[in-house]
Amino acid sequence: MKTPLPKIDEIERKWYVIDAKGLVLGRMATEIAVRLRGKHKPVFTPHLDTGDFIVVVNAEKIKLSGNKLNDKMYHRHTGYMGGLKSMNARTMLEKKPEEVIRLAVKRMLPKNKLGRKQLKKLKIYTGPEHPHQAQMPEALELRAA
Repeated sequence: MKTPLPKIDEIERKWYVIDAKGLVLGRMATEIAVRLRGKHKPVFTPHLDTGDFIVVVNAEKIKLSGNKLNDKMYHRHTGYMGGLKSMNARTMLEKKPEEVIRLAVKRMLPKNKLGRKQLKKLKIYTGPEHPHQAQMPEALELRAA
């Protein structure tokens, strides 16, 4: 007996809204990564994008446990010699809070074309408003620590 594979046209994708206020970054990011990949669905197939769309609001109000606000470092390189730029989590949350969540989720997804496609279904906003009301997203409740 063959395992049934879902047709790309028949994959049902839902929209979810997560309010990040008071949520711990890592725990929220794992749940988002699972839903973007579609691992919570019975039709999950590793080589197909069966995941849902996720909208995160209030990105600036996430929490980091322990001393990560001061100790966690984000690095990027400009491409020039000596061009390594480093920033701690506190500074990153002040300047680009949506990028903190995006990087946490990105690093939990596959490092290939499929992972990049799945990451495009993540929409992150700093305030409580988002422009995706037409998709009628459902509220996804995650447990605050």
